[in-house]
Amino acid sequence: MLSLFRIATERIRGAYYGWWLVPATGFTHIITSVPLFHSMGMWFVAMESTFGWNRTQLSLAFAFTRIEGGILGPVEGWLVDRMGTRRMVLIGLTIMGGGFLFMSQVSSLWMFYVAFLIMALGQGIGGWLPLNAMLNNWFSRNRSKAMGWSASVAKFGALWLIPVIAWAVDPMDDNLGWSMTAVIIGLTAIGLAFPISRVMRNRPEDYGMLPDGERPEEVEQRRDSSGRASPLSPTTEFTASQALRTRTFWLIAVGHGFTSMAIIAIMAHLAPMLTDQGLTLPQAAWVVSTYTVSSMIFQIIGGYIGDRIPKNVGLFIFTIIQASSLLVLTFATQIWMAFAFAVLFGIGFGGRSPLTTSIRGEYFGRRSFGTIMGISQVPMNVLLLAAPVFPGYLHDIYGNYTLAFMILAGLNCIGGVLFLLARKPSPPETVRRREPAPVGSRSANPLGYVIGGGRRRSGGEATAQRTSGSGAGSPRAARRPVVGDGQE
Repeated sequence: MLSLFRIATERIRGAYYGWWLVPATGFTHIITSVPLFHSMGMWFVAMESTFGWNRTQLSLAFAFTRIEGGILGPVEGWLVDRMGTRRMVLIGLTIMGGGFLFMSQVSSLWMFYVAFLIMALGQGIGGWLPLNAMLNNWFSRNRSKAMGWSASVAKFGALWLIPVIAWAVDPMDDNLGWSMTAVIIGLTAIGLAFPISRVMRNRPEDYGMLPDGERPEEVEQRRDSSGRASPLSPTTEFTASQALRTRTFWLIAVGHGFTSMAIIAIMAHLAPMLTDQGLTLPQAAWVVSTYTVSSMIFQIIGGYIGDRIPKNVGLFIFTIIQASSLLVLTFATQIWMAFAFAVLFGIGFGGRSPLTTSIRGEYFGRRSFGTIMGISQVPMNVLLLAAPVFPGYLHDIYGNYTLAFMILAGLNCIGGVLFLLARKPSPPETVRRREPAPVGSRSANPLGYVIGGGRRRSGGEATAQRTSGSGAGSPRAARRPVVGDGQE
């Protein structure tokens, strides 16, 4: 028994660090996304009860956060590529925690809007964008799988955290109340900012590794008889300007925006919609938890599927399933139909979630991923700006959400078609695949990486570096981190 435990311990210690980052990013997603976005409807019900604000006024709070995302998204992406995920998480969680503390003191509508802007700024800096950029750096062949597992961990946290928040802020019961709940969340985010950031690692090359945990000698062993290396990852890298000039970039960005409109509308209006139909807030929270469980499972399945079939095809399939769930919700008359919607919505939303991010990494590469993702948020957020507002506006006019969610279902279908049309772009004119050096030569270096340097260089540059002061005993070699030593 002791020997088995020792073997298991050694295997865990020898595991590729990228797989440790998967649960770490999932846990960070729980903190940055669940209290703000997934629980948005709970906050809206509490605020509506306390202050009497209508659905349109409440929805504007989230619309303002999309303005922030559209303006600062490219800046945040640029900062990710230059500062790295570790620093971004530290800064972002601190800002978001401060936003929740500010929200605990809200006494007017403008303060509510400012609080959401601060929280969204922190979430943008330390949440989805930098975390997925880091996973994109650490994985290539297993990119979708890693992102799917990370998102699934986040959904597991949402499974229990959403009902807890619903219980805490429920205006019908005398529990913690929305103000004290906001204080607890804010202090938790600030307290966890530093320890979580210390777990993050920006790129595998900084620690003597390659994406997916591959070793240079493993690549050598897979060389075929012609002397060519089997590629571990796409060798074509797009700059942000090159990506912007492709048709594919815009198809993905607009398709992502159309399909995400439903997500935002559901987050903002599902709880109010279900309470209008006679459900209690805790019951509405269980519907949210049901689609959370469903999406948690299918984020893993979607990640596996995305690594085995064309990602644009997978996105089309899951998007159509998501659109069908909206129609079920629109015409739901009994509580079981609300849960049927939750299962279908979780399948569609969960399955497409890892693919919308990993498809960009597959198509455009790793080097400028953060910047490309940040720029893509501009057209996305233009669409998302209307997502929470027009359902609230139509509800205030007609007294129900029927027309709003039928429109959202149609836009989902359009987004699915755009995904299907998004084929892998041709390599830019200035990019050529690097021919590896002959097997056994000193300059042979799979994929052109300088292990430990954190920057891709040509074989000639790597050779020059080795002969000009990177040998044993040199200061440059002494500073180079050993694999797994945890240095920066």
